[in-house]
Amino acid sequence: MKSLTLFVIVIAISYAGCSTMKPEDFKGTEPRLILEEYFAGETKAWGIFEDRFGNLKRQFTVDIIGTMEGDELVLDERFFYSDGERAQRIWRIRHPEENVYEGRAVDVIGIAEGKVYGSALNWSYDVDLKVGNGTWRVHFNDWMFLQPGGVLINRAKVTKYGFEIGQVTLSFIKPSGQKD
Repeated sequence: MKSLTLFVIVIAISYAGCSTMKPEDFKGTEPRLILEEYFAGETKAWGIFEDRFGNLKRQFTVDIIGTMEGDELVLDERFFYSDGERAQRIWRIRHPEENVYEGRAVDVIGIAEGKVYGSALNWSYDVDLKVGNGTWRVHFNDWMFLQPGGVLINRAKVTKYGFEIGQVTLSFIKPSGQKD
């Protein structure tokens, strides 16, 4: 009986964390998010990672350079962590059809899939994340929301085997003098 009770509690907690929000819910919202325009040139971001209990575990900044190479948006992201670690990820992002984005990066498993409507993008992918001396395969479910004035807010749930292990929060801005 204890096993059944524990199983029911785990399932209830899992479903309680599920969101019913869909990218289509933001159709027609402004300002409209167009990744190729927003990330053209230089972008700066500040972020934090919180564990599943809400404890702040890491802080970082990201310098991003976005360029178009044919029909691909290339994002060169340079991460600077408060503990001194440095990392780089280079995204190659395509926009194969209206409202759809696809992305690849070396540490991303398969293809990242995104849907954009109005001011919101939902971006989903698996990544091999460096943890200590090893790596964990985790899933990111990102929601990005473009705000008036050019601030882009990103909230990502990070899960492993379907269980939330933490959240990443990022705020992106364009350096002054650049079009937002």
